[in-house]
Amino acid sequence: MASAIISGLIKQGLPPELIDVVEPFAEARDKLQASFGITAKSEAGAFLLDAALVIWAVKPQTFKQAALAVAPHAIGHLHLSVAAGIRSDSIAAWLGSERIVRAMPNTPALIGEGIAGLFARASVTANDKAFVEQALSTTGELLWLDAEDKLDVVTALSGSGPAYVFYFMEAMTTAGTEMGLSREQAHQLAVATFAGASALAKASSESPQVLRQRVTSKGGTTFAAISSMEDNDMRALFIDAMYAARERARELGDAFGAA
Repeated sequence: MASAIISGLIKQGLPPELIDVVEPFAEARDKLQASFGITAKSEAGAFLLDAALVIWAVKPQTFKQAALAVAPHAIGHLHLSVAAGIRSDSIAAWLGSERIVRAMPNTPALIGEGIAGLFARASVTANDKAFVEQALSTTGELLWLDAEDKLDVVTALSGSGPAYVFYFMEAMTTAGTEMGLSREQAHQLAVATFAGASALAKASSESPQVLRQRVTSKGGTTFAAISSMEDNDMRALFIDAMYAARERARELGDAFGAA
């Protein structure tokens, strides 16, 4: 996600030399510098004092340690976190700033086709929000939320969502191969089907339920497939899986947030 945001900022015209990155791992640090021409450092320092926005693309397990190292150089700064689960109360306590925005993007942001849910603490100004929107503008759609706990739902729905799509693509590709297509043919059909159906759903004013019903003639091939899914309670299993993702997001906040 850090790469998607950096790439987007550069596409907007921000000079790479104005982007500082803290990356403790040498291999990743060298890759970022080679790919984008930005300045990557092994640890936080005084160079952060003038940062207009500090973006946190870190694992929940390492957030606190990283934040405490940055805090002396970024008190009162505007911070944007894309880490799953870690709540803004914890981030504010670690960093000494109330100007915290949390975002939950997804991996299609890498090609500008993502969507991110965002939540801002009360001290975040309209100008701050506009600045965050500008920083994320090349990653895809943005959706502001009125309650922070809804970000856990966003995590379960769209944050983890691409993996669900890829999972079904895998299954469709496997089935197509087992039924006689080459893997390349089955993969092409599966990917194009998801892309086309998504584009149709986005362009249509009708609900996914209605769109599904339009291609499900009783007694037909689609009806047979949907009936098989319903007989196996796939809808309930899928919904249960999303609840599991939301619960894990909550657990991450409890486990790795401030005491």
